[in-house]
Amino acid sequence: MNTKHSSRRNFLRTASLGGLLAINIPEIAAAAPATKKIGLAKEDIILFQGDSITDAHRKRDDNNCNSPAGLGSGYPVLAAADLLSRYPGKSLNIYNKGVSGNKVYQLAERWQADCLDIKPSVLSILVGVNDFWHTLVNGYTGTITTYRDDYKALLDRTKQALPEVKLIIGEPYAVIGIKAVDAKWYPAFNEYRQAARELAESFGASFIPYQEIYDKAQKSAPGSYWTADGVHPTLAGARLMAEAWLQTVKG
Repeated sequence: MNTKHSSRRNFLRTASLGGLLAINIPEIAAAAPATKKIGLAKEDIILFQGDSITDAHRKRDDNNCNSPAGLGSGYPVLAAADLLSRYPGKSLNIYNKGVSGNKVYQLAERWQADCLDIKPSVLSILVGVNDFWHTLVNGYTGTITTYRDDYKALLDRTKQALPEVKLIIGEPYAVIGIKAVDAKWYPAFNEYRQAARELAESFGASFIPYQEIYDKAQKSAPGSYWTADGVHPTLAGARLMAEAWLQTVKG
């Protein structure tokens, strides 16, 4: 029997409506807070960047800010909806330019058009899972050193072009035992998580500990409730991530 699917089925079968409602996403996200708060200013340009977790099937030819289609179906659109409803007087401009499958060097290849030309005042980056995952499945030869050096170069380039940009860096995460994520990921993947944290500290960014958040969430429901394959979030997982992201900003 496939134990991870059985676990999810048993959870859904036995959980009462009251039990499901007891899953408090804001409390889970608050239990692993971001390292600092980013202040939002009037007419801030907020840009979400990363891989498929951020991309979330967005309409890539929609370049309008605050567009539901352009923001995709994942955590960026959920976070954007909350921001726009909370701060209607700030006239925020929110974009998503995540691209499925990207590693750091691929962000760098499109960085001028998909970041610097947009001139974000708040830049949120979540990247790293493919930098490791693709070494297992796609023959990618990059290493932890490649990831760290490429990421640092990208952040250096960004700060040179946009010295006042407010940075938010998300921790790469993976939920073990769910489809794509197995014991082969560890302990090597932990180095990518640590590298992202260290870069956030070095560049004065707010750091979102997504791994800790997902780990805590599994005390309320199994991993398959939060992520479909160990990496890509379900709707509940996307809401969890959006809530964690929202806790990095203040009006």
